[in-house]
Amino acid sequence: MTTTEPVAHRVAPALTTHPGFFRAPFAAATYRGVAQLAVGWTWALTAGLLVVIVVVTAAAMVPVLGLGLVLLPATLALARAYGDVERARLAAQTGVVVPAPARRRPAQRRWTARLWAASTDPVGWRATAYAAVVLVLTSVYLAFVVALAAGAVGGVVLAVRFLLDGGTGDASTAGALLLLLGALAVVAAPWFAAFCAQAGTLTTLRLAQALLGPSAAAEARAAQAVAESEARVAESAAAAAARRADVLTETRAAALEAADTERRRIERDLHDGAQQRLVALGVTLGTARRAAERDPAAAVAALEHAHGEVKETLAELRDLVRGIHPAVLSDRGLDAALSALAARSPVPVRVETSGLEAAGTTAQAAAYFVVAEALTNVAKHAGASRAHVRADVVVPEASDDPAAAGPTLRVEVTDDGRGGAGTAPGGGLAGLRGRVAALDGTFDLTSPADAGTRLTVELPCAS
Repeated sequence: MTTTEPVAHRVAPALTTHPGFFRAPFAAATYRGVAQLAVGWTWALTAGLLVVIVVVTAAAMVPVLGLGLVLLPATLALARAYGDVERARLAAQTGVVVPAPARRRPAQRRWTARLWAASTDPVGWRATAYAAVVLVLTSVYLAFVVALAAGAVGGVVLAVRFLLDGGTGDASTAGALLLLLGALAVVAAPWFAAFCAQAGTLTTLRLAQALLGPSAAAEARAAQAVAESEARVAESAAAAAARRADVLTETRAAALEAADTERRRIERDLHDGAQQRLVALGVTLGTARRAAERDPAAAVAALEHAHGEVKETLAELRDLVRGIHPAVLSDRGLDAALSALAARSPVPVRVETSGLEAAGTTAQAAAYFVVAEALTNVAKHAGASRAHVRADVVVPEASDDPAAAGPTLRVEVTDDGRGGAGTAPGGGLAGLRGRVAALDGTFDLTSPADAGTRLTVELPCAS
């Protein structure tokens, strides 16, 4: 039976709907009910009655030197087995599953505690009560069904007898009355018998749910446990959301600060570098123009100087653009971009990469700038003889948690320099930390004195 279909509508439609009542003599629920009552009465009259007798006998023997305390655990175990079979029978005949109750386990290990718990087992006692009550109920309902069926048969017999007598003589009036009563019995008895069969099945199921299923206290405890579990999950989710909000607030501020620092760097580089060279280039070209007629040699020298200034300006602009977003990263990917950084470094650098294609463009750009800043620090401050760059995609182990982290891009830069590096406010590493945090990544810097530096960054590949 589906969990959304009411029990009464499934096993006793004659009690729930008008169409169900009118179709009751011909409904499958009626024949299932009759079969259930017949089998249930037979089972209750044999096994159920035996359970009631042995349990009551063992309970009655408790005052007799305590012999009942030895017999009760075994008889209550028999009652529990009867309840198990009865639940299986009802599920097979009606399609309604009655959940099994939970056994009470003694908290203490002493044999007296275990004996007392077995002798007062509520599951066994409730199964015994069910066996006694269901025997009476099935007997009453089955008696009604049989009596009504017999009344219908009797009505048919009376009608046939009246017709055979011909309806003449002094007995014609009495015969007509018997014929009328028989007709009423033939018409009404099937409906009432079907009603009793379905009602008997529904009553048996309600009784089984009350005595053979989980108790109200157990259901309340289970509901309370579920509510407490859901409350803990909700509290944990709320705490995680609060922590996430704090992290987002911090990373947003760090990202804004890093962006502002980068903007000021670009402005400073343009003002102090390219802009000054362009101004000087304009002055040199003006000098060459004025000297073109009166001193061609000086004009040529000025043009050569201007040509050199143009080359240096272009080089500075390329470096500046490379600092914003390197073209090699867009054209050839992170592998080639890291190799280009290593080739330009004055300190020998070994680069190892694997699986970088799985990382997103934002993650690759952040990894590039991490390596660029780290190698710049190695060349300027570390006093290292060599450096090592490793970049790969790490795939976590399979997890049933849908919120588990996905693949990450891990970048590791190490050197054998003097160590002692730190993320000072406003420094390049502090800006990188903010950039990484804005992408939900991790930033770990280990730089003990005289033991080299290790910078490890992990970025979500989806970034």
